[in-house]
Amino acid sequence: MNVVLMNIEHAIETDWLKKWATYSPRAIALQDAETKAQYSYKELYYLSCRIASHLQDHFKIKRGDRIAVLATNEMEYVPLFFASQRLGAILVPVNFRLTSREIDHILEDSGAEVLMAQDAFKETIEKLNPKFVPDKRWSFENYQTRTQEFLRNQSTHWEVPFAGEFESPAMILYTSGTTGAPKGAIITQKMMFWNSINTGLRLNLTQNDVNVSFLPFFHTAGWNVLTTPLLHRGAKVIIAKKFEAERILELCQTEKVTILFGVPTTMDMMYRSPQFAKTDLTSVRYAIVGGEPMPIDLIKSWQEKGIPIRQGFGLTEFGPNVFSLPEEDSIRKAGSIGFPNFYVDVRVVDDLGEDVKAGEIGELILKGPVCTPGYWRNGEATASAIKDGWLHTGDLVRSDHEGYYYVAGRKKDMFISGGENVYPVEIERFLSSHPKIREVAVVGVRDEKWGEVGKAFIATVDGANLNSEEVLQFCQGNLAKYKIPKHVSFLPELPKGDSGKILKRLLPS
Repeated sequence: MNVVLMNIEHAIETDWLKKWATYSPRAIALQDAETKAQYSYKELYYLSCRIASHLQDHFKIKRGDRIAVLATNEMEYVPLFFASQRLGAILVPVNFRLTSREIDHILEDSGAEVLMAQDAFKETIEKLNPKFVPDKRWSFENYQTRTQEFLRNQSTHWEVPFAGEFESPAMILYTSGTTGAPKGAIITQKMMFWNSINTGLRLNLTQNDVNVSFLPFFHTAGWNVLTTPLLHRGAKVIIAKKFEAERILELCQTEKVTILFGVPTTMDMMYRSPQFAKTDLTSVRYAIVGGEPMPIDLIKSWQEKGIPIRQGFGLTEFGPNVFSLPEEDSIRKAGSIGFPNFYVDVRVVDDLGEDVKAGEIGELILKGPVCTPGYWRNGEATASAIKDGWLHTGDLVRSDHEGYYYVAGRKKDMFISGGENVYPVEIERFLSSHPKIREVAVVGVRDEKWGEVGKAFIATVDGANLNSEEVLQFCQGNLAKYKIPKHVSFLPELPKGDSGKILKRLLPS
């Protein structure tokens, strides 16, 4: 019985494009935001086969081989992703903002057999350590030209059997490496399938949905928050090279976008754009927001525009779509990440691994078919993160008595002041309610008397005047004394990662 189920999983659940090329061959799968070039599902399937054949014949790519890609978001990136899966190969998207030294680590760790890179990164490539650079190279521009040639010379005889196995790796996504060298999280066919199922069930995805994807493809959000789930549904994905508030708003109107994904930073940038008031967003069913809690005032501003907000939560190693807050609860349960998606088991545990009660803070651990099998060639990190099938996330959360979850911070972000545990996210959430504060990050710093105290880094609303005394006065009577930051620093902007999430490790010391 289990063997039969495994065979069914391999035959049906992995080759999505072949199915949609049959069901809806003329439906648009992909569109370039700039050129408006499009691929139908039939063309996307055909291209994935032709590219797979080319990789096989000219680069001798076989099952298990790694293909590193150093490129910005391009429409042609997607058929390459599906082509590598057809061969059972593994795509390694490389962060194009990294230095040559950092890319050396990824190439060495992944053991990539092929490097595909855009000409724009020629200088970075030239500085790479030669001993880590694969012998096989393919210019991304040359690849794009070849893709157009394949489309001009279509043939009915180009079909490459799907060799990717359900449990086998499809991608390696390197994490930010906040505690050392980046680790390569393995993303399998199985993970993407079940993430799509979870996402579709919670967000009611349909073939009629349209989304603009602007987060980079070296980030899990670029692929797996909406891109792969929507392609699994036969829907339409518009690929944008980067985030530009006015351009994304324009696309929402002209392309009748139905689901918008962003982080609080991008949602705020769109709201503050003069284009926001002029843009017709009636086609948008709702916006999904992740990364960190969205301020209530900003939620209300979007709701006044007719766009409900669904806060979510996830991580590269699990999903990434793990929690979702129903839009009707966006104000009543402001700050909540909602509750778990369908096929996700959740526990909140203390340092001894015992479950904590509702209202108490503990570490979030997760179990389910969307869990990574581990980190590439890093058994020690895998064993540390996954214990008895449970992924230990390092995220601190609490649940309320209605079953809604709230993020309290990272275990490593928590600091102890005078013997009291302080969770920065609680302070950040409160400070974000100040009308003059646009964004804030709180960290623990050394203090002779208390051991550690809080330091708040604040970026104000444009044109607002705010000083440290006003901030501390705002906290008085609203936060326990040990939670009130002892230091306040103002910055024009807080440092952010590629997903728009604030990077505390880059804050000035």
